[in-house]
Amino acid sequence: MGKGRPTPKRSEAERNRYQSITGSNRTGASARSTGSKTADRTERSRRYEAMKRGEDWALGPRDSGPERKLARDYVDSKRRVSEYYMYALLVLLVALISRNSTLNTYISPLVLVLIVLVAVDAYFLRRGLRRLLAERFPGSSVRGLTMYSLMRSLQIRRFRMPAPRIKPGDKF
Repeated sequence: MGKGRPTPKRSEAERNRYQSITGSNRTGASARSTGSKTADRTERSRRYEAMKRGEDWALGPRDSGPERKLARDYVDSKRRVSEYYMYALLVLLVALISRNSTLNTYISPLVLVLIVLVAVDAYFLRRGLRRLLAERFPGSSVRGLTMYSLMRSLQIRRFRMPAPRIKPGDKF
């Protein structure tokens, strides 16, 4: 059974496929009214603020779930060595740019020490988190929680998303 029409020439097919990039075709999101754009913007900002507060309905799949919430609270409840990792990296970057040869001789061992400190902190973080999860959510999956917790602990506390709900030293 045939298609019922002749095959178009390449130039005709390309001509039919062509779409202008100048925006002359005003369909889809670009054709919305100003009121709709404003409503979308307010909805996005409302969702963003709710995500910063840690409300369950606004969290994405990476952050949702009771295990992730417990992992966030566990990381935020203590000050960790890895929390200051970014600050140390900034200082090391400035020292590296300075091109001071005596200073540069100390940078490589210092970077290695930082990596070892973060690895040891990650080990203790994993051990404590697994113990806590086994106590509060027996039989639940811990897949990916160690990396999730480690990445959260490496972030500067002020920039963590969702924002920390508890202060260091508080019980949760």
